[in-house]
Amino acid sequence: MSWLKGPRRNELFWAFLFLLPLLWTLGVAFIYAFFRALWWSFCDYDLFISPKFVGFANYVNLFADPRFLKALFHSLSFAIIVTFTQTFVALLLAIALNQRIRGLTFFRAAFYTPSILSSVIVGLIFIWFTYRRGVVNFLLTVIRNYHLYFLSFLGLVTIMQFTLVLWGRKRGLPAQTFDPLYLWISLFVGGLGTFLLSYFHVIQPKAMAPVDIIWLETTEKFLGIPRPLWAIMALNIGTTVPTMMLFFLAGLQDVPRELYEAAELDGASRWAKMWYVTIPALRPVMFLVITLGLIGTLQMFDQAAITSGVAPLDSVITLAYYVYWNMFGAGRLPKVGMAAAAAIFLAILTLAVVLIQRRVGIGEKAW
Repeated sequence: MSWLKGPRRNELFWAFLFLLPLLWTLGVAFIYAFFRALWWSFCDYDLFISPKFVGFANYVNLFADPRFLKALFHSLSFAIIVTFTQTFVALLLAIALNQRIRGLTFFRAAFYTPSILSSVIVGLIFIWFTYRRGVVNFLLTVIRNYHLYFLSFLGLVTIMQFTLVLWGRKRGLPAQTFDPLYLWISLFVGGLGTFLLSYFHVIQPKAMAPVDIIWLETTEKFLGIPRPLWAIMALNIGTTVPTMMLFFLAGLQDVPRELYEAAELDGASRWAKMWYVTIPALRPVMFLVITLGLIGTLQMFDQAAITSGVAPLDSVITLAYYVYWNMFGAGRLPKVGMAAAAAIFLAILTLAVVLIQRRVGIGEKAW
């Protein structure tokens, strides 16, 4: 133990002193809390009587509870759909924002802004947007009444852009499909053409009844998943994509330029370079993004809790919210044992899903 004498001992003492607040928090808030919850999961306990050991009765009762089975189905559906959608969208945005275009800093900041906003505030705004006479239904009404204008504009822009690109290539110019100069010209022509079509009454808006989609206050299902949960999925994707985009953007910065140059010498197209160079180089980042996405979506609570004040409970309940509902459900004593059992099950499920994803997905085994 001679290595603990002198300066070495002082260094260890001060290191331990600085780590003490973290170790105390880790020990009390995580380790102690976990073992306490594990003990309560085997007990009948409501905070007002002494815990009574009941063995695995709480775990058996979980799978006999229809609401728990709904929460399990919702959490798994939420995790699969949201994780892979946000991964795909974040990758596309990262590739787009990795290009050398004007205003790149502005676009990066604009895309990242939703992820730094308070989830509670975003949730409340989301509820306001999805009312029966809210912003979403209003925009859908406008799109339905003026769909001929949108179709005319898109059609004219596409035709003009295609014509300009062909004209440029015939003249030997390196015209790309989305050449910025040609695109600005196409947008101008599309807008002018749509205005003229409307001015000469070739296209006219259609007076139709307002869109009356019930987004949250319903138990209707689409593909077996309640419509309110689909709405929460869209909200979650919009708020988490920016963070995942940053991971991909950082990964793209580290892809060696020599790989792209070698692919260009072999005559690889843009899509070939992305498929055979970019995506394989991003596998470690993709594993991180998918893992974080699965963990976050399986433990999703705040958005379900906020919307449960408007949407029916059985339409938005998830495993994390099921734990909260058993502890703090209105009008009854807390079911601490059931809540603890659900929490332990959620922890085991999260670990199992991540391990499965690592084994059969884009994990280190696949590299």
